[in-house]
Amino acid sequence: MSRKYLLVGLIVVALGVLGAAAWYVFLGAPSESAIPQANQTQTVAITAGDHTMGSPKAPIQIVEYAAPQCPHCAHFDMTEFPLLKQNFIDTGKVYYVLRIYPLGPADVAAGAMAHCLPPGQFFDFLDLLWRNQQKWDPEYRVPDVHAGLVDMGRIAGMSADKVDSCIANQAVSQEITQIGQEAVQKYGINSVPTFIVNGEVRQFPGGWDEMQTYLNGQLKKH
Repeated sequence: MSRKYLLVGLIVVALGVLGAAAWYVFLGAPSESAIPQANQTQTVAITAGDHTMGSPKAPIQIVEYAAPQCPHCAHFDMTEFPLLKQNFIDTGKVYYVLRIYPLGPADVAAGAMAHCLPPGQFFDFLDLLWRNQQKWDPEYRVPDVHAGLVDMGRIAGMSADKVDSCIANQAVSQEITQIGQEAVQKYGINSVPTFIVNGEVRQFPGGWDEMQTYLNGQLKKH
């Protein structure tokens, strides 16, 4: 069986796992940077499957929902996240959590690959995907998404067979899908990247300056 047809089969598996869940449409950042939601004063409960960075004792918790194939998420990863890490995560001010919010089957497949890697490689692999979207991301009209993902996996040390087995893992695909469903149902998220900062759902259309100002304001409360 050719890998082209294998990709079709794997996507069918992913769609089957998703069942009745609607695919999420990227809508872009709203005009307001804060999105009202219930229990804004509560932090998000961290699960065993979460990937985190920084000290859990930090005064600020940030949970970012992002999609591997989202260009805005790639922009944040490359231009703003390094500043967030340097100024807030590495200094013990922010406890950061990254959750995959699937916009389509390619996000489920890419997320499954990320979860297959050792925990220490999770963030690096997503960074690799974001920096190379034009090589695998269907948003860029890549003719063979599967081949592109295999290439990304190879850079991360995964064989083609390993990539396929990771993508075909229905339990992981279901977990990724459930994370997206919870983001919609519990927090009202409908676009990415979206952040939950100490329990408050926010987006930062003003970029790093807006995010930094907001985080410094949060620190003054502690």
